Amino acid sequence: MPAALPLSAALLCLLSAPPRSPAKAAAPSGPSPQVAEQLIGVALTDGHAYARLAELTDGIGPRLSGSEGADAAVRWAKRSLEADGVKVWLEPVKVPHWVRGEGSARVLASDTRREQKLAVLALGGSVATPPEGLSAEVVEVRSFEEVAALGDKVKGKVVFFNHSMAETKDYGPAAGLRTRGASVAAKAGAVGMLIRSLATASLRTPHTGALRYDEGVPAIPAAAVSVEDGELLHRLLASGPVKVELKLTCQTLPDADSFNVVAEVKGREKPREVVLLGAHLDSWDVGTGAHDDGAGVTMVMETARLLARLKPAPRRTVRVVLFMNEENGLRGGRAYAEAHAAELGEHVAALEMDSGGGKPLGVVLRAGPGGDALVKPWLRPLEALGAGVLLPGEASGADISPLMPARVPFVGVRVDSSRYFDVHHSEADTLDKVDPKDLAHSTAALAWVSYVLAEVPGVLPRPEAPAAPHP
Repeated sequence: MPAALPLSAALLCLLSAPPRSPAKAAAPSGPSPQVAEQLIGVALTDGHAYARLAELTDGIGPRLSGSEGADAAVRWAKRSLEADGVKVWLEPVKVPHWVRGEGSARVLASDTRREQKLAVLALGGSVATPPEGLSAEVVEVRSFEEVAALGDKVKGKVVFFNHSMAETKDYGPAAGLRTRGASVAAKAGAVGMLIRSLATASLRTPHTGALRYDEGVPAIPAAAVSVEDGELLHRLLASGPVKVELKLTCQTLPDADSFNVVAEVKGREKPREVVLLGAHLDSWDVGTGAHDDGAGVTMVMETARLLARLKPAPRRTVRVVLFMNEENGLRGGRAYAEAHAAELGEHVAALEMDSGGGKPLGVVLRAGPGGDALVKPWLRPLEALGAGVLLPGEASGADISPLMPARVPFVGVRVDSSRYFDVHHSEADTLDKVDPKDLAHSTAALAWVSYVLAEVPGVLPRPEAPAAPHP
């Protein structure tokens, strides 16, 4: 267990001061500074969050949906929450069961160069190549429009999607290429697809991720190449034709039985009103999912543990959901929304932690008018952590997105994810990449925000329903 993290004098000072209220408004009643000290102080000093993350990553390891690791993680989470004195149960989910198998790729020799190996990982859900592999010339594109513009030149080729992801904000556009690229290429007649890894740093480490095959379109093998090998292909193609060989032995087995792990601290006055805290228990089968999403799992479990020790309990129920199958299907998020459809009108807030274990930066909302006024007066205890501000943007989350039609308000504790995509979906996403101090600070911030949402007299105004169903 890591050494205790000392409370700063600034934090103690802030905890002893009353919360600031908006001008010309009555001072709000609700959470006390003494409760903030119990939650924030313990989260910062006991080292429990990092020790728990070590149990999950080093003890359980990778936990892709349908795998033995995922089953072990469900049992571990249930056992751990029970030991914390938190009520916990399992809710069944049918999940995809995709097995990676082996993968390799190489640039084939030509008159001007020798053969070279490529560092690759199959994209999640990819079909296999023929047993002997496939060999074809490569065509490079940077968009779906470029695929269409090439016309017949794509037929029989391997389409290589290049991009220039360098910062966290670049992930969205690049993820679209990864998710849909195989089917876009197949529609044009391609026999395979490669994509430069979605990463902000690389030591020739490929990064996987999910793809989606369109119905009625041939499913072609697809893999991510390391950033360095993406650059290699780009250079080689600039001087002439390039032919690659790709071998993948992936297989998709029948859907497997799994579970969402659900736990809650029952509210003392309004137990039917629910503040939902979510994270996804599954991970990819490479690395041990320390940032994605072991850190989020740890934070919400620790929040439940700390809240369960409070006397009296919060006014409303705080419910933790460890979702299964966020990475390659979102089955857990959809299953929860369907199973709890009748009570979503009483879900007063939902918060998802799935951006890694970086330090906390502040709070974001997705709520109706007046939400800021409810939350802002109670953020002062987080100032010493550097997180006592409302940030621009909207709170969101993949697993809680099925709650949007029910107009559930979303809240987020935003963490520093500037280096998250260095290791995201790769073999490098391991415990040593998570800083114990940052994890403790974000756990403290989450515990306090969760308590505020469960304890303040009022609830967040509900946002407008989305104009169209969330994809």
